[in-house]
Amino acid sequence: MARAMLEYTKTVLKKVSFDTKLFYKEVKKAITRLLPDEVEELKDWLRHFLTDKPELQESLILLKA
Repeated sequence: MARAMLEYTKTVLKKVSFDTKLFYKEVKKAITRLLPDEVEELKDWLRHFLTDKPELQESLILLKA
């Protein structure tokens, strides 16, 4: 079940990546809902996913907190 939530989160983030505010909001929500080890996996995935999306790089700040 927990793994499904991480995959669902990735799907949502891909779909909202057109809007920086919405993407930021969804990353923030994901951090509160996922387990700590899933947040770490999400961090790695986001770093890879955002390499060609500089407008969304700001959301990585949430992961450093």
